Amino acid sequence: MTTKDDLLSIRQMCDAFEVTPRTLRFYESKELISPLRRGSARLYTYRDRARLKLILRGKRFGFSLEDIRQLLDMYDREGSQQEAQLRRTYEVAAERLAQMERQRAELDEAIVELKEQMAWGAGVLAAFRKAAE
Repeated sequence: MTTKDDLLSIRQMCDAFEVTPRTLRFYESKELISPLRRGSARLYTYRDRARLKLILRGKRFGFSLEDIRQLLDMYDREGSQQEAQLRRTYEVAAERLAQMERQRAELDEAIVELKEQMAWGAGVLAAFRKAAE
């Protein structure tokens, strides 16, 4: 088990979060994480691990990298801005939830239509088989 003070190698980060080194380098290039450097080695701090966890959660929820960046930047600020941070996070989450619900409704509608088309096709194929007998 890792502690807050532990530094993880790129391999350890990949194993811990089930991502590839390329993924970590991508997030680093986008300045979403910023590992320490010792020579050519990247060493990931507790802060990097926490940020990666939030990045991956945000991606799973369908947030854009820009949304994720803004949320991470807000959490980097300390002090009396906690209410504003939480409010903005809540707003972004509510927007994303509404979008996901719209997409689900569209997908449900498309599924119904596809099933209807398949039922029609099955009927036509049955008629062809019957006519061939």
